[in-house]
Amino acid sequence: MKALITGASSGIGLDIAKYLALKKYELILVARNKDKLEKLQEILPTKVTIIVADLSNEQKVKELYILTKRENIDILVNNAGFGDFGYFTETELTKELNMINTNIKAVHILTKSFLKDMEQKNSGYILNVASSAAFQPGPLMSTYYATKSYVYQLSEAIYYEQKRKKSNVHISVLCPGPVETNFNQVAGVKFGIKPLKSNAVAKYAIDQMFKNKMLIIPGFKMKCAKFFSRFLSDKYLLRVTYKIQKKKVN
Repeated sequence: MKALITGASSGIGLDIAKYLALKKYELILVARNKDKLEKLQEILPTKVTIIVADLSNEQKVKELYILTKRENIDILVNNAGFGDFGYFTETELTKELNMINTNIKAVHILTKSFLKDMEQKNSGYILNVASSAAFQPGPLMSTYYATKSYVYQLSEAIYYEQKRKKSNVHISVLCPGPVETNFNQVAGVKFGIKPLKSNAVAKYAIDQMFKNKMLIIPGFKMKCAKFFSRFLSDKYLLRVTYKIQKKKVN
């Protein structure tokens, strides 16, 4: 059994790799940081292949698929992604476009490519990592929230398509709240509420994925927030989200 994990050098991706290694999966780990990947290759108790790639580059994403499509991937984890903070008119366009390429285009290309292969053998799992940010617009992190909404909506639509086809290929979308990773350093924010442990989120996500859950939300607080948000107006949610975001400033 073999799993491909993007964004595997840190955070949730790293902990998913560790958890699947304990389950004896062979791993193909993808990230930009070669040193971190090599260290993982040394310590994980399973066969590990590392691929250094910048998934904000569409051509590199396509090359990644070509390089691995014959590996008979059983699990695809689309974890690579990052955010940014600030008013939309003040954030850097280049960084935002790289974010869109990584958070959306790379996920779209890899999901579509590997899903076709998995359909042919009628088995496999895809776990797309979104965020609780997917559930509403996000003033001060507008682009990031929008990218995660795309991943969330796309994954759920594909889940239903697979169900209608009576397919044995299962797709899940992980939507955690704050998690202890280096996300906040890249985005330039600090969390306003206590984050969950990355290893706990990773284990929960994989366990739920194997149960064929469509939407995976770790933590009671985030489950409650998702449930009660449906009773609030869009304008009220925008106001609440803005206040939460303002508290994140370093």
